[in-house]
Amino acid sequence: MTPTKVKTILIIFILTNLLSCTGQIKTKKNQRELNTVKIGKTVSKLSNEIWAVFQDTKGDYWFGSNGEGVYHFDGKMLTLFTTNDNLASNSIRGFQEDQSGNIYIETPDGVSKFDGDKFTTLEIIQSPLNQWKLEENDLWFNCNATANHVYRYDGEKLYELQLPRKNIRESLGIDEFETSYSPYTVYGIDKDKSGNLWLGTILAGAYRFDGESFLWIGEKELSKFPDGRVPGVRSILEDNDGYIWLSNFKSKYKINPTTPATYEKQEAVALPQELIKDKILYFNSGLNDDEGNLWMTTYRGGVWKYDGKTLSNFEINNETETVLLISIFQDQEGKIWLGTRKDGVYVQNGNGYEKFKLKE
Repeated sequence: MTPTKVKTILIIFILTNLLSCTGQIKTKKNQRELNTVKIGKTVSKLSNEIWAVFQDTKGDYWFGSNGEGVYHFDGKMLTLFTTNDNLASNSIRGFQEDQSGNIYIETPDGVSKFDGDKFTTLEIIQSPLNQWKLEENDLWFNCNATANHVYRYDGEKLYELQLPRKNIRESLGIDEFETSYSPYTVYGIDKDKSGNLWLGTILAGAYRFDGESFLWIGEKELSKFPDGRVPGVRSILEDNDGYIWLSNFKSKYKINPTTPATYEKQEAVALPQELIKDKILYFNSGLNDDEGNLWMTTYRGGVWKYDGKTLSNFEINNETETVLLISIFQDQEGKIWLGTRKDGVYVQNGNGYEKFKLKE
């Protein structure tokens, strides 16, 4: 074989291998692209009905609408996720984040987990009453506002639990079967500073679970009003003195340290008539800020702040009417956000609040 023929064969061999490797690289690249399917769509504004606001540990904001899905804002781009992206429902009721950075979206039709790429709906496992547990990293949900269950997620499974039944006919004058929904339907879920779980219901008062036993707070002010209105225990807060506020400004409760199975009740705060006027004295959402102040929202009564001594009220109005408030949230910078019934999202600006809009 001549040197020229050998050189020709070597060139052909090298070119063949290069083309083969290039093909493999393209194939692997195409495979990666197939495995990463982009979900959601870019939008320019939020829905008018934003019921939940949340900021994750990365600093991104999440806005939950009442019927149009979830909005994710990374500071530059606003992305909308819906049931078309495998979200359990387009009606959003809350957000939580686990230690791994997964986001959990609570809806009336279940809990969706977002791992950064896709949504999956958590499978519900029914659990008898004696399997109640209280672990530090558990997440708690109510999922369905018409059911009488609460749900505990341990990082692997979502357990369906039921609150212990009480004699609410004798204590509260409530017939368990007089309504189309269960009096034990869970509205408010929170933990106190000692890690105890508090659960507020629509008609059956509130429960405290310490990991071993339940304490029931069955007070008539936590049930149905004489005129038939039902505020429900939707938000639970603990003040700096260890008192628990159960969705109202009238009373606060403290667990007796020597006899934990009992509690004491006292007036929450003196309310001047010129301040409260015709406002309902029940709040639907609340938070504790870093300075120990309590912040609470009422549907038509604006934002309330309690600094440990004084209760102050801030009315929220747009150009034509009072803004109907659903939720309150404080971000990592200390700014307070308000979710509304039909006016988008408001954010704290100095001593006031302004409607949040994307910069053009």
